[in-house]
Amino acid sequence: MGIFGARTGTNNAVASGAHFGVHGRVVGSFLSLLTAIAFFSLSVWSSGDALIGATQRLFDSSYQSNWLYGLVYSGFALLVLTICIYGFRFMLLVNRVAVIASSLLFFLGLFTFSKQFDSAYAGQIQLGQAGFWAAFTGAALIAFSNPISFGTFLGGWSRYIPKETSSHKIMAAVFASQLATLIPFLFGLVTASIVARSAPVFIEQNNYIAGLIQISPAWYFIPLCLIALIGGLSTGTTALYGTGLDMSSLFPKSLTRVKATIWVGLLSILFIFLGRFAANLTQSVMTFATLIVVCTSPWIIIMIIGFITRKGYYKNDDLQVFANGLKGGIYWFHHGWNWRGIIAWIPSALIGLCFVHLPDQFIGIWGHLFNGLDLSLPISITLAALLYISLLKLFPEPSTVYKATSRAKKTKQQCNRSLLSE
Repeated sequence: MGIFGARTGTNNAVASGAHFGVHGRVVGSFLSLLTAIAFFSLSVWSSGDALIGATQRLFDSSYQSNWLYGLVYSGFALLVLTICIYGFRFMLLVNRVAVIASSLLFFLGLFTFSKQFDSAYAGQIQLGQAGFWAAFTGAALIAFSNPISFGTFLGGWSRYIPKETSSHKIMAAVFASQLATLIPFLFGLVTASIVARSAPVFIEQNNYIAGLIQISPAWYFIPLCLIALIGGLSTGTTALYGTGLDMSSLFPKSLTRVKATIWVGLLSILFIFLGRFAANLTQSVMTFATLIVVCTSPWIIIMIIGFITRKGYYKNDDLQVFANGLKGGIYWFHHGWNWRGIIAWIPSALIGLCFVHLPDQFIGIWGHLFNGLDLSLPISITLAALLYISLLKLFPEPSTVYKATSRAKKTKQQCNRSLLSE
């Protein structure tokens, strides 16, 4: 998904207009908006809670107040919003510092907790026990939500890469960055197992952050605060910036990038406060973020198959028809909608949701069919691939969407088929 930005010079939602139609790109924009709100909220909540908890232990204070949490949440959210408003280069600088600093702090944390870590800890459900594979696949789906969530945002970053850059280099960079996320994953896995063994009450209360603070040595509180601050900034800016940019292209006459970023940021902040204080939706948003992945995955598969069938050919000006308030172009299809991509995506996403099995969180109507195994992701991906390829075969797209050499080859093949039939 990192290739689209470099090839089209725009974000992935706009680029999806090549396969969903210039109006159908709203599917990508909608998924991007939901993903941004969910992950921005989670980053603010987790970072805010960690900052408050660590400073309370640092100063030996047990003061609890919704006003305090609200102040920290709003301050952190506004900081992320300000960074995004100032633009890509400033955000890139922040993320460069964040990646290096947080990686060093995570490695320091792994060294800090190494003596407390018990590699023999098997968890609440062990291999061979009933429910193990259901818990395993559910946990895997939650873990997949991290790399897949970047699928809608990558174009907002890679569009700055020169067009002549090798696709292999871009994919290698994206792959390496995803491998790097194993560092915080490993940190979370190690510390969560320590919390579960040393302070299980926090796991029962679904309060990992409080448990992490409880098991941390006093000297690690400041590094922990830095991890909370830096990690939240990196995740928050990644989610918010690309969506603000995308929303400005949806409403080009009324919203600039800055205005769109502010509106998305304020909407997210409102959701943060309502979800935390009015409805206690913290756990629900984590589930919601996972469900978004099930809907985003078939969209990504359709984009990838489309890229392969078009051999990476895109007409950049025609992708901007909607943003420029025009009609026509090679991606206009049927009144701005490419029904092949839309029809392949809708049932794939809906059926995928029906097979979700996240115990105590969300279970789809067919979630029990595989003895508790969550196969929603492979089902939605496979179905999207089969439907989209079949539709492309049965109802070929206009030859104009293909490169000139490809169009000539397709025309020749069609002529040969006609001659054979005659």
